[in-house]
Amino acid sequence: MSSKALRLGTRRSKLAMAQSGQVADAVSQVTGRPVELVEITTYGDTSREQLAQIGGTGVFVTALREALLKGEVDFAVHSLKDLPTGQPDQLALAAIPQREDPRDVIVARDALKFTDLPRGARIGTGSPRRMAQLNAYARGHGLDIETVPIRGNVDTRIGFVRDGELDAVVLAAAGLNRIGRGDEVTDFLSVDTVLPAPGQGALAIECAADNADLIAALGELDDPFTRVAVTAERSLLAALEAGCSAPVGALADLLADGQIVKEMRLRAVVGTTDGTRMVQLSTTGPVPETYDRAMALGCELAAEMLAQGAAGLMGERAQ
Repeated sequence: MSSKALRLGTRRSKLAMAQSGQVADAVSQVTGRPVELVEITTYGDTSREQLAQIGGTGVFVTALREALLKGEVDFAVHSLKDLPTGQPDQLALAAIPQREDPRDVIVARDALKFTDLPRGARIGTGSPRRMAQLNAYARGHGLDIETVPIRGNVDTRIGFVRDGELDAVVLAAAGLNRIGRGDEVTDFLSVDTVLPAPGQGALAIECAADNADLIAALGELDDPFTRVAVTAERSLLAALEAGCSAPVGALADLLADGQIVKEMRLRAVVGTTDGTRMVQLSTTGPVPETYDRAMALGCELAAEMLAQGAAGLMGERAQ
């Protein structure tokens, strides 16, 4: 490969720039080439509408992919949970680095924990998935909360709490960790309470499918355990025909006996945003030896969920 600088396409948000900068450093190490960030504005960044209203699927990635296809950048970094499940033939998902903490977290006033929030507490989130699970948990445990739809970057969302407009907001642990603000978390939401979005906490590094040298170089950053886990999660999402903004949570984790990984467990949930109806299932089996097997695992669990009425809980399904 040449010594010419590689161009990395990234969204302009503080979080996107932080995680792209971390990837740029890693790519420089494995390629010996400098990497320059090319800032690209996406529709999801400029629209003030709720993601569910603008059809969350792809709103943060389409402009980046167009830049790749036009040759304006050499590779792009996405938050994997924002990436549509269909992969264009012209683009390759060259690497999925080791996953950050996939959990959701609470940032609340007075450093409160989720279960210590006062009656009538207002909790902000832009995610139907989070709303569905928080409301379902509250109904089942006698909590009196109100989930409030919000948009905006981390500063904007936490600002709602600082200004007293909301009692708490829900954010992704991975995002706060990547921008060095993990100390603002007041509570971690157990995945038994709120399952994350499929692929949450993972990054996707994408480049042109015909650039074999770059694919090989970027592949040095790939974490096979993360890839097999998110492959199962995303195949479930695809089989449900649900988009990025659908109220679907999924998490695949590896179960170990001591130091030896024995099995993979895939858990998933679909629910109405008011939390009144939920379909929640899990399956456990041998760690998939191939990505095809991981995809099959996700499809199998999705089929079980659809048989139990999951399709009717997701609102508008992805096209």
